[in-house]
Amino acid sequence: MDLTEKQLDSEQVFEGRFLKVRRDTVSLPDGKQATREFIRHPGAVAVLALTDAGELVLERQHRYPAGQDFIEIPAGKIDPQEAPADTAKRELWEETGFIAAQWRYLGKAYPCIGYADEVIHYYLATGLTQTPRQLDEGEFLEVLLLPAREAQAMSLDGRITDSKTLVGLHWLAAWQQGTLPGEAI
Repeated sequence: MDLTEKQLDSEQVFEGRFLKVRRDTVSLPDGKQATREFIRHPGAVAVLALTDAGELVLERQHRYPAGQDFIEIPAGKIDPQEAPADTAKRELWEETGFIAAQWRYLGKAYPCIGYADEVIHYYLATGLTQTPRQLDEGEFLEVLLLPAREAQAMSLDGRITDSKTLVGLHWLAAWQQGTLPGEAI
């Protein structure tokens, strides 16, 4: 069965600094029409930065839309014409000050498939060296170093609820168990 929805009409209903909202009319597999409203996103990266001591680099940051602080892995949006691996290296350094000697690409995930086209590329960073960080203007966050096992426990008891971090911790555990080799970059 072909489940493809075909675009019949499209309009942009909002354009912000990096998000765009579209409203499309589509033809459904049964021939009927429906409206799809969704967000266009430039894509993002998320970094699982692991120290030689087995500590995971995390951040505590207030997220305005949810109205609360979250514990997250370092992440950020991909700038125009920037390769995702370059974004990962830049974001890790800017937000935490860490520079990694080794990088592995772990995979990608789509966090909000019902209303956005955002894709997040996941990287593992090891061989870390601490340098001064370079936060963006208006960016405020606290860097935390926690044993990876503690971060895993926090993902199970509700202290970590950010979806990109939950996916990242799942893939980190798979890499540590040898079932997700990743691709060296």
